[in-house]
Amino acid sequence: MPMINKQNIAMIYDYELEFKVRDYECDLQGIVNNSVYQNYLEHTRHEFLDEIGLNFKELYDKGIVAVVARADLAYKTPLRSNDQFVVRTRVEHKGLRYIFHQDIYRLPDEKLCLKAVITTTSIINDKLAESQDIKAAFEDVISKRV
Repeated sequence: MPMINKQNIAMIYDYELEFKVRDYECDLQGIVNNSVYQNYLEHTRHEFLDEIGLNFKELYDKGIVAVVARADLAYKTPLRSNDQFVVRTRVEHKGLRYIFHQDIYRLPDEKLCLKAVITTTSIINDKLAESQDIKAAFEDVISKRV
């Protein structure tokens, strides 16, 4: 993956969301607990869905259950209390799966803290299925990618 700079962020990612580490997210070692990173990633995915017109609860109310099928996280550099950081996300579509490539960078130095690949799918009427709502929203995102 190329070096991150303002010029190429739009070419690599579809969405980004900034955060600040809160004290209670850190463990006894003074670093963010490994499980907290999944909260950052999930919150970013939900905000991304909202931005493209897909509300997670509304999908569920329509009988579309979007679920994480697999999470692969590679921890690179720990975050600490009060660190500012950004979660950057890119999505790809493969069959019944949507794969979110999510990277966390500490700000302002852009130090890579975590690389994640989150594989999601949908369950409709108790079966794995492709949601046309989700497909249409992500087709728009993928087609607009620089």
